[in-house]
Parts: sequence; C-alpha cells; structure tokens
Amino acid sequence: MRPLQHHPDPTTLLGYAAGAIPTAFAVVVAAHLEVCPTCRAAVRDAEHTGARLVEQQEGAPLSAGAREALRARLGIEAMLPRPAHRDVAPVRDPDLLPASLQPFFGARYSTLRWRRVVPGVHYLRAEAPGDGGGLMLLRTAPGQGIPMHSHAGHEVTMILRGAYEDALGRFGAGDVADLDEDVEHQPVTTAGEACICVAATEAPMRFHGWMARALQSVLRL
Repeated sequence: MRPLQHHPDPTTLLGYAAGAIPTAFAVVVAAHLEVCPTCRAAVRDAEHTGARLVEQQEGAPLSAGAREALRARLGIEAMLPRPAHRDVAPVRDPDLLPASLQPFFGARYSTLRWRRVVPGVHYLRAEAPGDGGGLMLLRTAPGQGIPMHSHAGHEVTMILRGAYEDALGRFGAGDVADLDEDVEHQPVTTAGEACICVAATEAPMRFHGWMARALQSVLRL
C-alpha cells in the first residue's frame, strides 16, 4: 500500500480512544487503524494516558441508570474489533472488507448488494446502534464526480478502493477525510477503478447541482 497522506483529526482519535465518539464514527476510525501504524500508535498513547488519569481519580457514587448505560455501551463496543497495536499489518484477502465494517455490511466486496442512486453511483446503508450517526458505503464510477456539497455536521470518510481528488488533495485507499461544516468540496474519482468509500455522518449533507435532489432524498447523508 502507498504511504497514507490523510488521517483522522487528532481530536477524533482521542475520542475513539476514550470511547466518546458515536458508533458509526468509531467503525470508520477502526477501519483506518487496521492499515495505519501511525494512528494506531497515537491511539495507544492516548489509551495509556487515559488509563493513568483514571488511576488518579477518586471514586464517586454511580448515578441512576449508570450501570444500564455502561452495559449498553459495552454491548455496542463488543461489535467493533479493536485493531491490534502492531507495526506490521497482516496480509489480507483483497476481497475482505475491514473487520470493523463486516458486522454492518458483510465480509466480502464480491457479495455486496449495491443499490443504484443515479448512473455511476451506488450505495449501501447500515444502522449503527446506540448513539446515532449514519453509516454508508458509496461506490462511484471512475472519472465521475459527486456534486458540490457541504456538511451540516461532522463527517469521517475512509477510502477503501480506488481514489478521488478534490480541493483538499488526492485521497487513496486507506486515507481519511475528516470534515466539518466549514468544508465545501466536490470529489471526482480518478480514472481506472471505481472508488469505494465508507462514510460516517452526524447530519445530512447539503448538496448543490443537478444530482442533488436524487442524492439528498435517497442517501439522506
């Protein structure tokens, strides 16, 4: 794999390490950690720091419902494989999705049942349990663009296959676009291979252009 150029924001990695980001976002971050030793090291350091801080805290009585909330959270997190903190990732079957995506979409790219939005654009949605956030796979044909859009909230997108380019640069397999409401962009996939990405969002995108109505109503991103 080529060297990764784009990573989750440090605050997103800290939130992941602390278990403080929505499940959909944790799924995408976990997929990136499978292929990024730099971010695995950052998460490991954050976890160690957090453990030391917890050790220094004095105990306090649990609030009403705290045990039930903790059990629910642990049940959700059990669904998310935590990437091992190793520096060399194992050789993977190229047909396998990242481990964190498999509970939501299935194990293999070859068995995905894509739904067509418009010519050249297909998608799959999944429900991330517990704390909201939308989770979606999106496949865009080579050389095709997604209409200009902005974001009503936080979005984290990881490229799984292929690549796209926009005003922020080139994003290839393993790269992550960690975006907020201040970003407006128009990704265009590169030639030769369809671009497949997984996106976690907390609010619908705001599209502009001819494809906007179809994308907005069907994807509801």
